[in-house]
Amino acid sequence: MIKILTDSVASIPADMAKAAGIEVITLFVNRAGVEYADATMDLDEFYADIYDMVDDIPISSQPSQLTLERAFEEAALAGDEVLGIFISTGLSGTYEGAVRAARAVKARNIHFSYVMIDSASCGFDEAWPVLDAVAARDAGEDLAGCAAAALSGIESTRFLFTPETLTFLQKGGRIGNAAALLGNLIQLAPVLTVTDGSATTLAKVRTRKKALERIVSTFKQDVEERGLKNVVVHYIGDKAPAVEWAREVIDPLVGRAVDVLPVSPVIGLHVGPAVGLAYECAAPVAGKLTAAVRTRVVSS
Repeated sequence: MIKILTDSVASIPADMAKAAGIEVITLFVNRAGVEYADATMDLDEFYADIYDMVDDIPISSQPSQLTLERAFEEAALAGDEVLGIFISTGLSGTYEGAVRAARAVKARNIHFSYVMIDSASCGFDEAWPVLDAVAARDAGEDLAGCAAAALSGIESTRFLFTPETLTFLQKGGRIGNAAALLGNLIQLAPVLTVTDGSATTLAKVRTRKKALERIVSTFKQDVEERGLKNVVVHYIGDKAPAVEWAREVIDPLVGRAVDVLPVSPVIGLHVGPAVGLAYECAAPVAGKLTAAVRTRVVSS
């Protein structure tokens, strides 16, 4: 059997992961000395007072080496192969930890086979390739076929989001104090995306309304040129604005009700309150990975 693993930053709801046969390795968030397991915490409850966190942003931590080795050891002893798809190495050291753990388990279990893939993203931009691998597994593909499905998905997804304020990005060291102050004063609203595994700026516009319009126009262009397979509305903080935007703007575009899902706080707390789209096209999207960058894959 092929065991498919990912991490909690993929933001796959627990019931969806269970139904799809995905094992989720949790990351952790520590707030005021209390540690929360990202995979099992109530994200809406946690985000309820997100504005109070800006002056003392909670810290995150990756799974321990022991936790990762246990997951792979269990698979090895059961005779299973493992496909692991993890958060971008540009955002976390989880992938490197998984590779070390898989190699350690391989050294003790010579017949153990695995493929570890750096998803080059987070949230459902990470989750869509995981679900592509699940579909390939359920269709009878072998480990190589499942990995190929995930890699194809990575090239075909995009994550677009806009923060409500620049303050969290400034507090977290992503932008300077002067840039944050100026941006907030003139209502600068960036549209952010993930390129080559790191957060980058797609556009800078003057208002949040224009930022949301830019997200929609980029989404429409991608869909017109490459077709649409999957889409979710993502949010950080209050769910209500995301639901309103989904029902009034995104649903009519795609002709159905789309899921509205929170982003893992491991990522979300660096951005602050935000809303956006994570979607997968039927063909690779331009600019997700540049010619100089290739998705990291380690196998045995």
